[in-house]
Amino acid sequence: MSAVVVGADGKARCGWAGMAASAEYERYHDLEWGRPVSGERDLFERLSLEAFQSGLSWLTILRKREAFRAAFCNFEAARVAAFGPADVERLMGDSGIVRNLAKITATIQNARAVLALPEGTTLPDIVQSYRPASPRTTAEIPSSTPESTALAKDLKARGFRFVGPTTAYAMMQAIGLVNDHMVGCWVYDVLAGAPDA
Repeated sequence: MSAVVVGADGKARCGWAGMAASAEYERYHDLEWGRPVSGERDLFERLSLEAFQSGLSWLTILRKREAFRAAFCNFEAARVAAFGPADVERLMGDSGIVRNLAKITATIQNARAVLALPEGTTLPDIVQSYRPASPRTTAEIPSSTPESTALAKDLKARGFRFVGPTTAYAMMQAIGLVNDHMVGCWVYDVLAGAPDA
């Protein structure tokens, strides 16, 4: 895959954004992927969606995102943490989302883990404390880093599930903790603060 591709609009983007010739991928790349996320609800949503994506195409998750939001109460941790067996059954029957029991129960457990964090500790604080260095080429982009491995270990120790090093790194990329946009991609310049961007 090429590091950058030029779209029909003349903008150079990371190669994966043009991979499926999908408007959803392009929109996600341009407006969301790699942009800073700091709110607990938004971070909980990203962590949850990254876990649901494991083993699937990200495009599948993007296309089901609104259904996920509806099914999981807009990822409000307190509401999801209160889910019980009837909610799990409802979710397993919801064709709008990925119906995977392990991922559904992990999302509920992760909401409970968010609520169980010690006073003064937030999910954004924990995630931000594991900021890795940013790669510059496609070949340099890892699937996990020592920082994502440490973050996954920390989250698991706090009761989170379905958060391995690869999922943790994918979330780090998605929330802008690391700028994995390629040099030459127009978004890289914006996030790097280039004066002409």
